[in-house]
Amino acid sequence: MLDLELARALHEAGLPWEPCEGDRFILPDHDLDGRVFTISEMVVEVRRSPVGDLIAFNGTTEWALDAIEQAEAVWIPREEQLRESLGTALLSLARLGDTGWRCTYRASEDLREVETTTAVDAYGRALLDVLTSD
Repeated sequence: MLDLELARALHEAGLPWEPCEGDRFILPDHDLDGRVFTISEMVVEVRRSPVGDLIAFNGTTEWALDAIEQAEAVWIPREEQLRESLGTALLSLARLGDTGWRCTYRASEDLREVETTTAVDAYGRALLDVLTSD
C-alpha cells in the first residue's frame, strides 16, 4: 500500500480522483487516524449529489458518519492507478536487487529517477514530482 504521507502529498498536489469500487482512502481531521476505508457497494459507496460527490457509509460502521464530501477524503491509489496516472511520463520501473525499485520518468522535459523500497512508492514519488514540476 502507498505510504499515507505520500498519498496526502499527492492529494495536496491535486491528483484527480474519480472514486470507484475497491479504492482505499483515509479521513484526516476526523479522529480516525490510521483507519483506511475501502469503497464497496456493500459498505462505503459514492453518491452523486447537486453539491458534488459524497462518500456514503451504509450504517455498518460503529461510529456515526453518514456521508462526507469527497474533497475531505485522501485517496490511496494502487500501483496500477499510479502507473496509469503517470501515463507517457513513465519510462521504466526496475528492481534494484533486494534494496528496492528505481522509477525512470520525465518531468518538465527532464529525464529523472527516484529510488524507493517499494514499487508503489516509486510510482507515487515520480507522480508527485510530475504533478509539482513547473
